[in-house]
Amino acid sequence: MATIYSSADELADALRRAAAAHGEHEARAGEEDADWPAWYALYMVSEAAGEELPT
Repeated sequence: MATIYSSADELADALRRAAAAHGEHEARAGEEDADWPAWYALYMVSEAAGEELPT
Protein backbone atom coordinates (compact mmCIF):
# COMPACT_ATOMS: atom_id res chain seq x y z
CA MET A 1 0.00 0.00 0.00
CA ALA A 2 1.26 3.46 -0.85
CA THR A 3 1.34 6.00 1.95
CA ILE A 4 1.18 9.57 0.72
CA TYR A 5 1.62 12.79 2.65
CA SER A 6 0.39 15.96 0.98
CA SER A 7 3.02 18.26 2.48
CA ALA A 8 6.25 18.35 4.42
CA ASP A 9 4.29 19.61 7.44
CA GLU A 10 1.93 16.63 7.26
CA LEU A 11 4.90 14.24 7.07
CA ALA A 12 6.61 16.01 9.98
CA ASP A 13 3.45 15.68 12.08
CA ALA A 14 3.29 11.94 11.29
CA LEU A 15 6.94 11.58 12.32
CA ARG A 16 6.24 13.40 15.59
CA ARG A 17 3.31 11.08 16.38
CA ALA A 18 5.46 8.05 15.54
CA ALA A 19 8.29 9.38 17.72
CA ALA A 20 5.96 9.86 20.69
CA ALA A 21 4.45 6.39 20.29
CA HIS A 22 7.90 4.87 19.84
CA GLY A 23 9.09 6.48 23.06
CA GLU A 24 6.23 4.72 24.86
CA HIS A 25 7.14 1.47 23.09
CA GLU A 26 10.76 1.70 24.27
CA ALA A 27 9.65 2.57 27.82
CA ARG A 28 7.49 -0.57 27.94
CA ALA A 29 10.30 -2.69 26.49
CA GLY A 30 12.83 -1.17 28.90
CA GLU A 31 15.47 -0.83 26.19
CA GLU A 32 16.35 1.07 23.05
CA ASP A 33 14.96 -0.28 19.79
CA ALA A 34 17.88 -0.59 17.36
CA ASP A 35 15.45 -1.17 14.47
CA TRP A 36 13.46 1.99 15.13
CA PRO A 37 13.21 2.92 11.41
CA ALA A 38 11.18 -0.24 10.72
CA TRP A 39 8.94 0.47 13.72
CA TYR A 40 8.37 4.07 12.58
CA ALA A 41 7.57 2.89 9.05
CA LEU A 42 5.06 0.32 10.29
CA TYR A 43 3.44 2.88 12.58
CA MET A 44 3.14 5.52 9.88
CA VAL A 45 1.78 3.16 7.22
CA SER A 46 -0.68 1.60 9.69
CA GLU A 47 -1.85 5.03 10.89
CA ALA A 48 -2.40 6.26 7.34
CA ALA A 49 -4.39 3.14 6.48
CA GLY A 50 -6.53 3.37 9.61
CA GLU A 51 -5.23 0.01 10.78
CA GLU A 52 -4.26 -1.10 14.28
CA LEU A 53 -1.09 0.65 15.41
CA PRO A 54 1.94 -1.21 16.75
CA THR A 55 2.55 -0.98 20.48
